[in-house]
Amino acid sequence: MSNKVITMFYELKDAKSGEILESNMTNGGISFITGHGHIIPKLEEELLKLKAGDRTSITIPAAEACGEYDNQAVQTLPKEQFAGIELREGMELFGQGEDGGSVRVTVKAIGESEVMIDFNHPYAGKDLGFSVEILEIREPSEDEMATGMVGGAHSCGCGGHGHSHDDEDECCGGAHHENGGGCCGKHH
Repeated sequence: MSNKVITMFYELKDAKSGEILESNMTNGGISFITGHGHIIPKLEEELLKLKAGDRTSITIPAAEACGEYDNQAVQTLPKEQFAGIELREGMELFGQGEDGGSVRVTVKAIGESEVMIDFNHPYAGKDLGFSVEILEIREPSEDEMATGMVGGAHSCGCGGHGHSHDDEDECCGGAHHENGGGCCGKHH
């Protein structure tokens, strides 16, 4: 399937609790190019069935969203590994995984000499409910295809799992930046 530029408004909720996890309904639409791993594959698949002006709700089960919660992904590490970091429960840290790729972890608990961290995505185990409004679907320009980023737009371009780009917005379902950026269930 050919790549498309999709611009949309979205709100992301925990499908079971109804808690709003992310929203760009007031921040202007986000744009991304399909086929580049910027958003959850199942969400992208559903969005490609829509056209400009469509509004719909899409529910994605945890297994097809950010995965089931894995208790084995919670580890306890010596506190000295976090020297120089002002730790607090619930904060997210970025580090390097065993495969050399970047990983995001959440601090679950802080003890006297150990820190419990969680390698699960913050939305692991959650069924995700997206409310979307499609503003535009179009063909990408040559520059957009070359870079994988939408020119001149509030774009969704984290590049999927395993990449860290501090100057780009998170992708729908990732952690919020202070500017309220976010886009669709993926993370660095």
